[in-house]
Amino acid sequence: MTWTNDEMAKEVIELFEPQSSVNLGIGLPTLVAQYIPKELEIMIHSENGVLGVKGRPKKDEVSPTLINAGKETISIKEGASFFDSSLSFGMIRGGHIDYCVLGGMEVDTKRSLANWMIPGKKVTGMGGAMDLVNGSRCVIVMMSHFSKTGSSKLLSTCSLPLTGVDVVDIVVTDFGIFKPIGGKFEIIKLANGVKREDLKDLEIYQ
Repeated sequence: MTWTNDEMAKEVIELFEPQSSVNLGIGLPTLVAQYIPKELEIMIHSENGVLGVKGRPKKDEVSPTLINAGKETISIKEGASFFDSSLSFGMIRGGHIDYCVLGGMEVDTKRSLANWMIPGKKVTGMGGAMDLVNGSRCVIVMMSHFSKTGSSKLLSTCSLPLTGVDVVDIVVTDFGIFKPIGGKFEIIKLANGVKREDLKDLEIYQ
């Protein structure tokens, strides 16, 4: 049995050090905000200019002016701050974000990430991903292990246009936790019920 999206989010949180700053990419990573324990004192950053995101608001708390970079409504914690894009990206490029959690299409053994474009399909742009993978102290990719066609998203070499080269620190999928270490993926942890053989392409794992 593989992990659910919510279980993946909780596994990601286990990787955070207390009192860290965290940026959550659009899509699957936004789930992480809903499960962060208050005692960890995590400050969530969004590149559209918010530090102190708390998660999804209740129906009676929704504000059209409180959104994240994916244009989803958010709630904020006490002590949150707001700023313009130049300051927000200054935080990222200046190395002030401890962790970024991004979705992914492909990650390879050389620590490269492809997560923004499939050739031939319409795209709106890379957004802040290129800055985040180079400016954050730790890059965590959170994604399904296999594509809809059954192909592994963990590869020896990415085939899609890259977001960053030699940037990924750890990958959390519905099958487990993996660390690219230059030529192989180290298996840190497998989801309950998942066996090594289930990963396919076994030559890229150690």
